[in-house]
Amino acid sequence: MTFSMFRPVRVVAAGALLVLALAALAGCSFEEEEKVWEIAGPVFGTRYHINVVLTDNPERLENLAQGIEKVLEGVDASMSTWREDSELSRFNRLDDQSEWVEISTPLYEVLATADQVSELTGGAFDVTIGPVVNLWGFGPGARPETIPSDDELAARMAATGYGKLDLQADPPALRASPNQYIDLSAIAKGYGVDAVARYLKDEGIAAYLVEIGGEVQAHGHKPDGEAWRLAIEQPVSEMREINRVVALDRHAMATSGDYRNYYESDGRRFSHTIDPKDGRPISHTLASVTVISDDCMTADALATAFNVMGHDRAKALATRENIAAYFIVRGDNGFETDYTPAFSSFLTH
Repeated sequence: MTFSMFRPVRVVAAGALLVLALAALAGCSFEEEEKVWEIAGPVFGTRYHINVVLTDNPERLENLAQGIEKVLEGVDASMSTWREDSELSRFNRLDDQSEWVEISTPLYEVLATADQVSELTGGAFDVTIGPVVNLWGFGPGARPETIPSDDELAARMAATGYGKLDLQADPPALRASPNQYIDLSAIAKGYGVDAVARYLKDEGIAAYLVEIGGEVQAHGHKPDGEAWRLAIEQPVSEMREINRVVALDRHAMATSGDYRNYYESDGRRFSHTIDPKDGRPISHTLASVTVISDDCMTADALATAFNVMGHDRAKALATRENIAAYFIVRGDNGFETDYTPAFSSFLTH
């Protein structure tokens, strides 16, 4: 279970892949009637920071904090691969997955969106790639002492493939043939953001900013009437530095990059992002990609897929599909930026 706290804030602490810039970035002050309150705590191996615009009402804030914990606990209990008792872990452990297994509606929604993104990106997003991720030492197990051999990699790759999963909508059900190990770490966090946002909306909160480990959804405006302003982070591991600032209202944003989660072995750098085509860590020049979408689950999955695809392929697809995407690429003289036409309206000047 998570533990939350709340407090009035003017600037929110940095997330995993971006800096959340609130009143300090806008240079404003709040009216006495309303403040931005932060509700924060640990979840999914990271932290959540949720900002709501409210008058000073401790009882309501406490109720919201408890409700947020309940929502996040539900997502974790359904989709975690780190919890042996989660709904997903129980499916992954089945001796025979070829028969229909009833699943919860949230798990079905995440798997259905994952399948749509997999199809759209030609398999660059694949929730069955978990065994290969684990082989490279980026899953729940220990990091390997040596990098995987070609034979080990081929054996793991032969057992994966999102096309081996079947979904049924009514009632929600899942089956796989042959058995698959499903890992939703590249989409479930985004779903968690969406779930909290829906809860706040149902509770009548008109303005909020939900952030979990760098994935964000914003709605409404701050007390001064301004949109929520967020900064895309420069993809460097040594410090936190802003690359560009965007303004969000009624949209979600997610960033994927290879500059935080990686390790080095024998002088080689291995990213945690695995290409489902060959089962190897990505090695192209795209350092990070940020996607803005109507929901954070989709933005989360697309950001991962685009990071796998690399700049040229990802931008071509995003432009064709009118997806708002922002790319930071390693060039000969430092970082270079590029973005799709759909992203331009979110940039501040």
